[in-house]
Amino acid sequence: MKDFQSLRIVFMGTPEFAVASLDALVKAGCNIVAVVTASDKAAGRGMQLQQSAVKKYAVEHNLKILQPEKLKNPDFLVELISLHADLQIVVAFRMLPEAVWNMPPMGTINLHGSLLPQYRGAAPINWAIINGEKETGVTTFKLKQEIDTGDILLQESFPIGENETAGELHDKMKEIGAALLLKTLKGLADGSLYETPQTTMSDGDRQTMLKHAPKIHTDLCRINWSQPVENIFNLACGLSPYPTAFTVMNEKMLKIFKAQKEITLPKIPEGDYETDGKTFLKFACTNGYLHVLEVQLEGKKKMQIEEFLRGYRF
Repeated sequence: MKDFQSLRIVFMGTPEFAVASLDALVKAGCNIVAVVTASDKAAGRGMQLQQSAVKKYAVEHNLKILQPEKLKNPDFLVELISLHADLQIVVAFRMLPEAVWNMPPMGTINLHGSLLPQYRGAAPINWAIINGEKETGVTTFKLKQEIDTGDILLQESFPIGENETAGELHDKMKEIGAALLLKTLKGLADGSLYETPQTTMSDGDRQTMLKHAPKIHTDLCRINWSQPVENIFNLACGLSPYPTAFTVMNEKMLKIFKAQKEITLPKIPEGDYETDGKTFLKFACTNGYLHVLEVQLEGKKKMQIEEFLRGYRF
């Protein structure tokens, strides 16, 4: 049994989602002996080197930073060994080789944005909304070889709002996940927390109905209007604000960030639109219309629909 603040922890993460967890650990007085994050990347018009969100936080809090190009690099592995970590924590990072995740005596914990075993994969927040789920959650688990299959430590579920976007769910989930991660750490340190294999969490029938969360590709983002409006609405919410659902309007891409449903038999062909030129623009689906509320036309800025209609010539 140990005090969680005495544990030597290596934290691995890159985007803003991971910062919430790192911040919770730092504020709780955890001993973060190093932070591993992505290399700086050239971005923007001037192609200036940009630091990851996690690196920016680590710099501000004087934490040791490691940015290996390759996780199997012998120099990186030697440095990792020299840190004598009791435990590693991974939040929104890349896949780890076994030489890394199996290194600390207490193993490596991952925070995942779903109720495992459901929605294993790179984009659990997006797919939960795209599939019309009413509930999702966060899971802490021990890493092993196959992605997102390790033994579960803790889970917490919460509802998905009727019109909630992936961006809104992301911001809510990162805070809930950070709190669950800290609770997990305390439970492991004091010996009150036990691992549960994922295979025991679902019977044979449910196991065949597992939903996955693969990386989002562009072909998914283009709206197929020959579907029920509920499906298209879920797609728009699940891809907002990035990478964003889109359609093509007069040969230009129109990204849809916010929308609402109208269930009524459409009087125009699927994919055609109706507008009064002032307050509404709606596209026909199989069983209704999708009203677009916030859009971005190719080459233009993001706009509320009224502003867009004032400047658009049909």
